[in-house]
Amino acid sequence: MLRLSELKLPLDHSQSDLEEAICRRLAISRSQLLSHRLVKRSVDARRRAAIALVYSLDLELDLDAAGLRRLQRRFGDDPHLRPTPDSRYRLVTQCSAPVPGPRPVVVGAGPCGYFAALLLAQMGLRPLLLERGQPVKRRTADTFGFWSGRLPFNPESNAQFGEGGAGTFSDGKLYSQVSESEALIRKVLEELVAAGALPEILTAHRPHIGTFKLATVVRGLRARITALGGEVRFGAKLTGLDLDPDSRAVRGVWLADGSRLATNRVVLALGHSARDSFAMLRDQGVAMEPKPFAIGLRVEHPQALIDRARWGAAAGHPRLGAAEYKLVHHSRCGRSAWSFCMCPGGLVVGATSEADAVVTNGMSQHSRNERNANSALVVNVEASDLVGWGEGPDDPLAGVAFQRHWERKAFQAGGGDYSAPAQWLGDFLAGRSSAGSPPPPGAVAGSIRPGLRLTDLRECLPSWVAETLREALPSFARTIPGFCDPGVLLTGVETRTSSPVRIKRQRESLESPNTPGLHPAGEGGGYAGGILSAAIDGIRVAEAVAMAIKPPLPLNPAAPGESACDRA
Repeated sequence: MLRLSELKLPLDHSQSDLEEAICRRLAISRSQLLSHRLVKRSVDARRRAAIALVYSLDLELDLDAAGLRRLQRRFGDDPHLRPTPDSRYRLVTQCSAPVPGPRPVVVGAGPCGYFAALLLAQMGLRPLLLERGQPVKRRTADTFGFWSGRLPFNPESNAQFGEGGAGTFSDGKLYSQVSESEALIRKVLEELVAAGALPEILTAHRPHIGTFKLATVVRGLRARITALGGEVRFGAKLTGLDLDPDSRAVRGVWLADGSRLATNRVVLALGHSARDSFAMLRDQGVAMEPKPFAIGLRVEHPQALIDRARWGAAAGHPRLGAAEYKLVHHSRCGRSAWSFCMCPGGLVVGATSEADAVVTNGMSQHSRNERNANSALVVNVEASDLVGWGEGPDDPLAGVAFQRHWERKAFQAGGGDYSAPAQWLGDFLAGRSSAGSPPPPGAVAGSIRPGLRLTDLRECLPSWVAETLREALPSFARTIPGFCDPGVLLTGVETRTSSPVRIKRQRESLESPNTPGLHPAGEGGGYAGGILSAAIDGIRVAEAVAMAIKPPLPLNPAAPGESACDRA
């Protein structure tokens, strides 16, 4: 088997065209190509007049010894032709019988917590997964009820808390900005497909699931965990750790109902919005520190505008779908502004997890067929920006205090009823309020749920964030014509881009340096950014927990220089 990559074909090619291109590239006859399997397909839109599809394929060939030698000589000349890598994931250990002692506890049913629990269950360790929120069906009813105005805001069941984590009400993006092990990526995608995701995520260059399909997938993950002997409990909010008074080792957890669960291994997959849990950990002396993050606004454009800018005359082609963008600007003051969590054909939604606060986020269904595209436009927040925030000069939760301040300012600017403050982009650039002004030509109809109120967004942003965005927007328009049209809509505030804290952990054991048995993980711990990286971190932490509980099977030894947590 061979892996052939970077095979480009025109947008309107046929299956026969694909097979002929393979044979030309390898200089073989059509009869020698026994089979081909799609590994990845992406779009090359650098030349809008000649958009191409780019394939990576695994090939099975019928070659004699001479033909094989000839092809092997080409490996050194063609970096896009190589033997098919082994991308199978292998468990670090397996237990056929119950392991003595209390079972491991996983806190948080987001992608990190679910994959940590799934891997522990697959290794026979029967984990207990605790989620403060509700199962996804009830959570969806609570969240959509709040967005529509039928239900009051529920601080324990909303766009941040509940089964599936914050990613459930998002675009369901399954790609990462950092390099990850191919075996781990494949493991995550295959488990998602087994839980109900469409198989196309295995081969798309930038796969996504979509909000409604994510609800099906998280139920499938729960079913797989329980079928393997694990347990999932909802409405089970962590309120404290039971620590040994001498060693500080974990010996149990306390829940909001007053109950105690015995355990000596806790995977802490809290998510980036569990602020009360962060405060509890700080008060119990768990090692943690502030972490950089970003804040800004959501911007909405007609999806057709983005499609034309990205695809040109090919906009609307069924093989392309809704176009995305990624933008960055480095300002004169030394800060950066960039697009984040871009949602093609999506909606802007209210995503607060606290009363009397407004937070925005974006989400898309799998079809990505809503009329608007939306994205966050954010500016970096560094440790130096947090001086004076929080409870004292060394408070690791200074970033939480910073976020909370601007979210409450947004609540007030939006009228105090969870409507989001909004502003026309032309007014934002001109430094004037949009309150009471008529809609400009081509005004974008906002999609934000529960609603919006036109105002001046400078009221709910640090001045340096507003100024950085005002400098960045014209540069974005040079990349995407029409990006700065006066009727483009800005909505505030976007504060939950990532966790504002990092719960420290050791490099090899992945446990807290001063609280043995506690394993911080995922976005809330400060070790991931998005569904895929959070799920992969959950796998790695599950491996570390399993290695601490039970040594690896001799059938799967570590390779020289390889840590157990990196083994695949």
